[in-house]
Amino acid sequence: MSEKLPLRSEVKTEDTWRLEDYFPTDADWKEAWNDLESRLDVYDQYRGHLADSAEMLYECLLFDDTFCELLEKVYCYAHQKQDQDTANGTYQEFYGRAMDLYNKMAAASSFIRVEITAIGSEGIRKMMDEQPDLKSYDRMFELIFRNEKYTKSDVEERLLAEANSVTGAAGDIFTMFNNADMKFEPVTDSKGEMHQVTHGTFVHLLESSDRVLRKNAYESVYRSYGMFRNSLAAMYQANLKEHSFYARTRGYDSPRHYSLYNNSIPVSVYDNLVQSVHEALPIMYRYVALRKKLLNVDDLSLYDVYVPIVKAPDRKYTFEEAKNIVLEALKPMGEEYLKILREAFENRWIDVYENQGKRSGAYSTSSYSVHPYVLLNFNGSLDSVFTLAHEMGHALHSWFSNHNQSYCTASYKIFVAEVASTCNEALLNHYLMEHAQTDEERAYLINNYIDTFKGTIFRQTMFAEFEYKTHEMVWKGETLTADRLCGIYHELNELYFGPDMHVDSCIEMEWSRIPHFYTPFYVYQYATGFTAATALSSRILKYGAPAVEDYMKFLKGGCSKDPIDLLKMAGVDMTSQEPVKEAMAVFSGLLDDLERNVG
Repeated sequence: MSEKLPLRSEVKTEDTWRLEDYFPTDADWKEAWNDLESRLDVYDQYRGHLADSAEMLYECLLFDDTFCELLEKVYCYAHQKQDQDTANGTYQEFYGRAMDLYNKMAAASSFIRVEITAIGSEGIRKMMDEQPDLKSYDRMFELIFRNEKYTKSDVEERLLAEANSVTGAAGDIFTMFNNADMKFEPVTDSKGEMHQVTHGTFVHLLESSDRVLRKNAYESVYRSYGMFRNSLAAMYQANLKEHSFYARTRGYDSPRHYSLYNNSIPVSVYDNLVQSVHEALPIMYRYVALRKKLLNVDDLSLYDVYVPIVKAPDRKYTFEEAKNIVLEALKPMGEEYLKILREAFENRWIDVYENQGKRSGAYSTSSYSVHPYVLLNFNGSLDSVFTLAHEMGHALHSWFSNHNQSYCTASYKIFVAEVASTCNEALLNHYLMEHAQTDEERAYLINNYIDTFKGTIFRQTMFAEFEYKTHEMVWKGETLTADRLCGIYHELNELYFGPDMHVDSCIEMEWSRIPHFYTPFYVYQYATGFTAATALSSRILKYGAPAVEDYMKFLKGGCSKDPIDLLKMAGVDMTSQEPVKEAMAVFSGLLDDLERNVG
């Protein structure tokens, strides 16, 4: 049987993130929380008075920045402490208190946007002449007036802010259920040996060459979710209703319009992605047919999607090896970038290994006044090496934005959040292919990169279609039962995988285990980010320093410009279909290469 996961208390300190950089102790966190709670009523001193003078407006915005900057630290400490052991009651309480404080702050400060809107753009310009320090908020004013149409009255904004503590419950319930309560039955392989199934081991088991083990792990996971299908459908529908509520209350055309408009993304970008991927589905069907041929199976099943169709090198990577490979692969980025990457590796910015109760998956998070952090569940696979490169892309994007922008322009929009991470992956793949020792190793890397295309562009676009369809149904007042959700998801799998894939009933529950669905209209950005990153990494490798200089401007840009304009500055235009078509051309070329060598 697989080795049992260690308790959090059994993990080596050097393999954990150093959250003391936020607060040295829990007591310091509590002191900061108490300090913030005691200062909430300071907002009332400014309410109704922002139009009194330029100085009053500036003082209010400065106080808000200072308050929110500390609140970020309070929130990040609490949620990271909870994520490292989701069953720990102390940090469940910390997280709840942090979220409660955040919602109170949102309600207390809701008047700021309303009163600035009432002052008007002409009035704000006059105030900036009177108080030049207000010019540091010029970008914030620009975005506020862009959203003027969707800003409600002071009373309404306060109510909407206070409602967050209730309407966001679906995501909180899902997170707790998925990470702390959901358990999977252990499974046997073809030799009868037992294997533990966890969030962290699931994909690794699906990569096994043992088809019996793949099938059993696949069925174990989706059988477990299926036992709670009705509860999960209710959670997901509550999440959709929340988003529809805010979209309708503010006057947006749809939930999708609400999400995209707030990130300054035209709806056409979303539609271009789906249309372009639909047009490229014949290439995906070629890939599926090749996979079926090389695996030599009569019925290709969805538990066969992750196993390499080219024999993987018999190798596991230590975390030290993974760090060194990523450092070498990212050398084209130059010393300014590598210096911060080494600092992250040497100073415990990363929580490395899985332990009992630890949140599944991987992510990067940051607060403005403290360096970024990365959560991993490193298992020694090549995928784990790519995940390290990916998450460090996020982390360094945050670091460069935070160190080159003011607080109010540092936080980049989610549309570009996946660009830096995926660019790192592309550079890592290029490095590994360039340094492959054998034709077999190179073929494996081509296969791995093709699988990344499949998983990032095709899979995430399929997710995006599922989101769009289900949000639209709730927007129109329809009820989404578990059966309806499963039916929609089944049909999309048939569309995206094509005639050579056997789409079984187990996969119908996959929608229920995707955490990103609780951040509506996020997943499409993995696909757009991948296409942008493919273009940017190609520019960096082709042109060197000048392309890196353009790219670093993007990394340092925060939200100082619209995401589309930041990417144009770096050399990519996402308002056209060209980046997606270029990425598909790369995918087709890699598939040609693989068919010639192993097909």
